[in-house]
Amino acid sequence: MHLHWLKPLLGRPGPFVTVHLDASPAEVAGESGPVDRWRSVRRDLERDGAPQALLDELSDRIAQPDGRRDAHGRALIADADGVVVDRVLLEAPATSSGSYGPVPALGPVVRASEESVRLLVVAVDRTGADLRWAEGDDGEYRGPVSETVDGGHDDVHKVRESGLERRGQTRAEDSWQRNAEAVAAALDSRVRDRRPDLVVLTGDVRMVPLVRDALGQHARELTVEVPGGGRGDGIHEAAFRARVAEAVGERRARRRAAHVEGYREALGRGEGAVTGLDDVVEVLRRGQVDELIVDGSGPDGGFAERTLWVGPGVLQVAVSRSDLTSIGVMDGDAREMPAEVAVMRAVVGQDAGVTFVEDGDVELVDGIGATLRWADESTPSEAVPSQSDDLRRLRTVL
Repeated sequence: MHLHWLKPLLGRPGPFVTVHLDASPAEVAGESGPVDRWRSVRRDLERDGAPQALLDELSDRIAQPDGRRDAHGRALIADADGVVVDRVLLEAPATSSGSYGPVPALGPVVRASEESVRLLVVAVDRTGADLRWAEGDDGEYRGPVSETVDGGHDDVHKVRESGLERRGQTRAEDSWQRNAEAVAAALDSRVRDRRPDLVVLTGDVRMVPLVRDALGQHARELTVEVPGGGRGDGIHEAAFRARVAEAVGERRARRRAAHVEGYREALGRGEGAVTGLDDVVEVLRRGQVDELIVDGSGPDGGFAERTLWVGPGVLQVAVSRSDLTSIGVMDGDAREMPAEVAVMRAVVGQDAGVTFVEDGDVELVDGIGATLRWADESTPSEAVPSQSDDLRRLRTVL
């Protein structure tokens, strides 16, 4: 999971208001809805000293429907200038909550987030295709058709009249093939230029396999066939959306499994991965992290109670104040913050990803590890004693 949506927070001074809200709509009259749940959170924030003007802006945001009719959550983060992050989450929190403090409460929000999937839904018939784009946690596409591809061959109907039947069938099938090739060429171009994570192909049962087979290798590898969609009327939209959401979930699961297996293999080789907070901080500071691996089995991770020291730069992070000073950060620029926030700040700063795993999936000292983009002789290693002060990490190498 990449945390691009947190980038607007980088470099902004505190304090911050963080709201983690059950944004599910009320199902029956008289039941509490998002606005009612927000009122309770607001009272707590008022007691903590959050500015009234900022709470009013949050109230206005939350009062605006987010377009979802199912159970879901919403994360909002604001500073003195207003709302900086407003994100819909697939899962609603068990209890809505808010915090006001010098740093945003990122832990629960990040753990509740899902990997965004850049999705292209392609509905084909025998004359062309409609394309819809979406990018978000929910994997749903909304809004009008963003592009229409016209195959250009109109003779798409078979005829069944005496001796003309075979000729008409041949012409129609030839038109289908040519139209499929035109759609596939357009999809190859869009995949190359806009890089979707997943292409959903749906529509006419004869055209779907023709388009798929005409795609280039890269686009074909990203494409899944999902029945139930189409260009015309009569589509059972709710059922189709559910199938698309299932395909998005499967893509996320495959991506997560690949990250976990990559970490496990690198750790087994003793190169290309580290574990333990001290070593993870070291490779974060050096910009080496490709994917952060975190125990997501509960809020009380192995480093949940730890703090780290950070400087003005997003990669200026250390386990102690003296370590931070040793890399050139002046005492007046050093500040202490929760380890989870400092780590996520450094992850965002180097465009790394985050994968949450269940307890026992992989070996994680302190509940944290990382796979690396590169390594050199000074990189902390799981195979030999490194510069880490974490003596527990020497358990298998002596």
